[in-house]
Amino acid sequence: MRPLFVRRARQLVTLAGSSAAPLVKEKMSDLGIIENGSVWIEHGTIVAVGADDELARQFADRLAEAEVIDAKGKTVTPGLIDPHTHLVYAGSREHEWTMRLHGATYMEIMNAGGGIHATTKATREASEEMLYEESKRRLDQFLLHGVTTVEAKSGYGLSLEHEIKQLNVAKRLDDTHPVDIVSTFLGAHAVPPEWKHDPDEYVRLVIDEMIPEAARLGLAEFNDVFCERGVFTPEQARLILEAGKAHGLTPKIHADEIEPYGGAELAAEVGAISADHLLRASDEGIRRMADRGVIGVLLPGTAFFLMTKAADARRLIDAGVPVALATDCNPGSSPTVSLPLVMTLACLHMRMTPAEAIAAATINAAHAIGRAHLVGSLEPGKKADLVMFNVPNYVQIMYHYGVNHVETVIKGGGVVVKEGKVCI
Repeated sequence: MRPLFVRRARQLVTLAGSSAAPLVKEKMSDLGIIENGSVWIEHGTIVAVGADDELARQFADRLAEAEVIDAKGKTVTPGLIDPHTHLVYAGSREHEWTMRLHGATYMEIMNAGGGIHATTKATREASEEMLYEESKRRLDQFLLHGVTTVEAKSGYGLSLEHEIKQLNVAKRLDDTHPVDIVSTFLGAHAVPPEWKHDPDEYVRLVIDEMIPEAARLGLAEFNDVFCERGVFTPEQARLILEAGKAHGLTPKIHADEIEPYGGAELAAEVGAISADHLLRASDEGIRRMADRGVIGVLLPGTAFFLMTKAADARRLIDAGVPVALATDCNPGSSPTVSLPLVMTLACLHMRMTPAEAIAAATINAAHAIGRAHLVGSLEPGKKADLVMFNVPNYVQIMYHYGVNHVETVIKGGGVVVKEGKVCI
């Protein structure tokens, strides 16, 4: 493979120096921008990052052998990272959207057999091959929007057989698609209808059968639970997360989305790597998250689509919680693959600055899925995942909203999106 030389970016957003710990407070605005910056890549790895004239001198005797990408007038960032998605599922739920437009709530729809249960039915009925093809199309769209690493949850199987089916599809995608997939077991996404009258028995099934099998097969790295009134209680969630830890799965938690329910506090208690949603997190829960370094993964696209008030990112950031951003891509409450749009919503509805949104969708997102040593910033030794946006500065990525500004995506040192088209 020839060396790759990305040259003369108007803004090269490096986020260098933040691989050891996520950025917090005012540090989330330190993007490490290099004007007229360049990156030298070899064998899929970043070798050097700096001003173009410096790198041109450093590699003067090798310039003729390199493939050159001219980024003049463009903005280059690390590959975007989505740390909370429900990538693998079947079916669609646009009819529920119209129900919400007529006043139905998320929980009302779910309790009537819609919501998660509707997607569970479709996912159970789909073959593994059908799930793979449908999810691959979504993953292509993530890539076109500059995302090079995604976390993918199960949670639409809600039985041992179908949870493993979802996780197998995620593994196949990781093996065959340029985008890296980090898998999370989410058997505790909802209590399936067949266990509606004995939710504790379903919790036992998750703990005694599903978690051990997902861990034994090496299909998941994280273990998640939807801790919410009417879904799983904090006590049930604690049992599930501790069981995952016993099998080597790092805790994550859907926390305090609909009401303050102790999810943020539980995340700190069990040492979760992240607590996600947090629309209604308590002051005490936020304080405990900050003390324990739990990353707050915020999902403004979900609040936008559900027509509710978004999480207060400013409150979390000022309290010292490291904040990441994600799409929450799913068929019911956030059917989007556009992380740049989510970044715009974070600025408009969660009081984040554009600089904070960039940090939250790159290096802090990498920390939220345990990948900051590999991706999330442009530094020597890291995987060569880069995005070139056809705008002169990073603010315009979010300012010109609803437009996909991605021109080129480099994944592991190879060009996988060129002129806005997948080329793999």
